[in-house]
Amino acid sequence: MSFIVRLMRPLSNIRLPGHFDEALQLLNGRLALDGAPRYNLVVCGGTALNATGLISRTTKDVDIVALMDDGDVLLDPAPLPHPLLNAALVVAENLGLPNDWLNNGPSSDDGGLFRLGLPEGIAKRLAWKTYGENLRVGFIHRFDQIHFKLYAAVDQRGGYHADDLHMLAPTDDELLEAARWAKTHDPSEGFLQGMKWFLEEFGYGHLVPRI
Repeated sequence: MSFIVRLMRPLSNIRLPGHFDEALQLLNGRLALDGAPRYNLVVCGGTALNATGLISRTTKDVDIVALMDDGDVLLDPAPLPHPLLNAALVVAENLGLPNDWLNNGPSSDDGGLFRLGLPEGIAKRLAWKTYGENLRVGFIHRFDQIHFKLYAAVDQRGGYHADDLHMLAPTDDELLEAARWAKTHDPSEGFLQGMKWFLEEFGYGHLVPRI
């Protein structure tokens, strides 16, 4: 099975909703003032959907699914480094954002996405924006969004993740890849049955025998 995944160009002029572009600019400045190291954040969720132009919708936070070193190796974001958290708290106070506006919710523990395994090749598909000497943000690709959104939609039996997935308009092959990946995260019979139910409801019932 094969299909083309198009790599995205750097997002030098992106403006994120909900003050998050300003927040990330200020975060870079705060890190510099604190003498902190440079951080490369890998971001998923609504912020990445907006940043890459896939879906325009409101979002309440910036979800970090991984960190990356300067050698392009993905790193576990749990726990997030204290200098990064401290700088984010200062930005939250300055802009009136929630204290957890920058968080590692998707990969916060052993049951999170990073430790269970990210889609193969995710690092090569990131679209990067540099905010300054101390901060770069890599937004995940549509292909990887499909993986995460299917997993979350099955787990939550629909909701806004299902809406996002519908708007991403996955092909059969993309959805099958995502389903096979999701099964490695939850190999239980209950999750498999939930996935079959979701695919039937989502209009991809013809794929059920192939997952």
